[in-house]
Amino acid sequence: MSTIESDINATDIEWTRLKNDINGNPRYACHFTDLESFNERFHARVHMTLPERYARAVKAANKLGGRRYHNKAYGGGIVFQAYECQLADIARRIRASIDGGRA
Repeated sequence: MSTIESDINATDIEWTRLKNDINGNPRYACHFTDLESFNERFHARVHMTLPERYARAVKAANKLGGRRYHNKAYGGGIVFQAYECQLADIARRIRASIDGGRA
């Protein structure tokens, strides 16, 4: 596994390169808290439990092809089937979805 860091909205997201899927497509995983903006992270710590925050991030990621990723070595992750050049756009769109979903 290798890690790739991207600078999005002055917050680093650490993408972990996983093995390719069965069709040879590249896969990347990140922790769900990396996808929350600073404001949402602060709001969520006060008003939401950790499982609620994870469910919200997974729901936003599902709209863009992300799936839950959890195993013994990596808990609380979200995996995407994407090329490295698409990761910044995916993260930006998920953050916009999470930020816009708050009442």
